[in-house]
Amino acid sequence: MTYDVIILGSGPAGLTAALYSARNKLKTLVLEGNQPGGQLTTTTTVENWPGNIAIQGPDLMTNIREHAAHYGAELATRAATAVDFAQYPYVITAGKKTFSTKTVIIATGSSNKKLGCLGEQEYFAKGVATCATCDAPFYKDRDVIVVGGGNTAVTEIEHLTHFAQSVTVVHILEQLTATDPIKDKILHHPKVTFIYESTIKEIKGNGTHVTSAIIEHQKTKALTEIRTDGIFIAIGFTPNTQLFQGQLELDQYGYLILQDRTCTSKRGVFAAGDVSDYRYRQAIVSAGAGCMAALDVQAFLAKEL
Repeated sequence: MTYDVIILGSGPAGLTAALYSARNKLKTLVLEGNQPGGQLTTTTTVENWPGNIAIQGPDLMTNIREHAAHYGAELATRAATAVDFAQYPYVITAGKKTFSTKTVIIATGSSNKKLGCLGEQEYFAKGVATCATCDAPFYKDRDVIVVGGGNTAVTEIEHLTHFAQSVTVVHILEQLTATDPIKDKILHHPKVTFIYESTIKEIKGNGTHVTSAIIEHQKTKALTEIRTDGIFIAIGFTPNTQLFQGQLELDQYGYLILQDRTCTSKRGVFAAGDVSDYRYRQAIVSAGAGCMAALDVQAFLAKEL
């Protein structure tokens, strides 16, 4: 059997694409990947999804998954392990199984770079966060730490200044590396202080939430403990595109290069979400891109085949 479309990934982009494709009567298969539901399944309360004042991240993804399944999308708890775009129909391999498809939507997302320090995993979503746009309102009048000094970090810092009581920036280098003009704004902001040439060695908590961080100076190795209510890790992202190297055009950072909205460099292969979006990184934006990719698939199949 050859599918009309196989969707790789099951975050907001992938599942929205599945919903649209299945509803439009396309034979649709979703290979959900190693983290079914995507990054939102690791979050707690989501307050910026239209129509829901507050909803738990896992509940939101369950709702979208059930919506896609309702219209007939097949969902398989498998991760693609190989793709072959040299032959047509395209062949997708997931472990010992292979699938044939007329089109592909890549929605494999990106992964936050991690510190790798003690306590990071234990307190993730319990004070350790990676998205100020998502979580800053939870830290109104609180003291927070942001780790990083690039463009991602300065935009996170600036957003947090509208909510937090204080923002302490911990950066491994002796100065910020950001080129975004927002950098000049935060450098002189009264709420923001900087600790340079330092990293977080350990994140501590009370079992349910972060309470402090151990900061290590890179040169002197001196340790300082700072009390904090939250830690935002903003040291960049890695797009999940290793599978497509050599088959699709990627930029210097590994993101898929798109043409005409959702088209990749290979005819009939489309992409949506954080796998190609290094700017917005919002669930609603990814969902919108998933819709666009599904509509582009439908137009492609109607025109080309």
